[in-house]
Amino acid sequence: MPHTIAVAGKGGVGKTTTCGMIIDYLCHKGQGPVLVVDADANSNLNEVLGVEVETSLGAIREEMAQAELKKTIPAGMTKADYAELKFNSALIEEDDFDMIVMGRTQGKGCYCYVNGVLKTQVDKYAKNYSYVVMDNEAGLEHVARGTLPKVDTMLLISDCSRRGIQAAARVAEMIDEMELKPDRLGLIVNRAPNGQLDDGVKAEIEKHGLTLLGVLPQDDGVYRCDCDGEPSSKLPETNPVKTALRGIMQSIGL
Repeated sequence: MPHTIAVAGKGGVGKTTTCGMIIDYLCHKGQGPVLVVDADANSNLNEVLGVEVETSLGAIREEMAQAELKKTIPAGMTKADYAELKFNSALIEEDDFDMIVMGRTQGKGCYCYVNGVLKTQVDKYAKNYSYVVMDNEAGLEHVARGTLPKVDTMLLISDCSRRGIQAAARVAEMIDEMELKPDRLGLIVNRAPNGQLDDGVKAEIEKHGLTLLGVLPQDDGVYRCDCDGEPSSKLPETNPVKTALRGIMQSIGL
């Protein structure tokens, strides 16, 4: 079974950027192949990784709905066979990792169908990989629904504010309430000036009983990538954020 890493955190704290750098770390270390799962409906992990996404599970779901409505499913092919063919095309293959993007649906209704498809695709492919890395929505709905069979390492990402720590603590409470029981649960604090935490933030982390795995510094290189639309995961290995994250990953045995 692969080692499964799930990354969670509220919007705007650098969760997806951190997730992309984790993936780059594993690939650079030769720990692949890695299956990357972008389970955020507002998908942009591909931009951090520098990958072009031609389709997503949500887009295929809409295409299938239209094909069924217009009766354009190829003759002699069942709906199930057509779905299998189309969903297989959603796997993006790179040198060191492959990627599945959930995406968002355009039609009315909930995400239940696409969530189910995502689970089916992950179950089908996961055994072929050393690692599965999943970028989640803040609510952890996908993990709660069992999209990942078991989470080995759950990483909570926060910015260096007290409110950010409080949000991470609420996610930790959800994980406990859902009885997800990851083997490891820890906090990474992002965008800290000079890589240092204020005493008030340290106190907030201690107050909520969170395990601090490490701190990532505020960095102009990451900021410029975000502004210019460049993949921040491809920054040099000497980049301060990459250096700090590498130390964190090594400290937890990854």
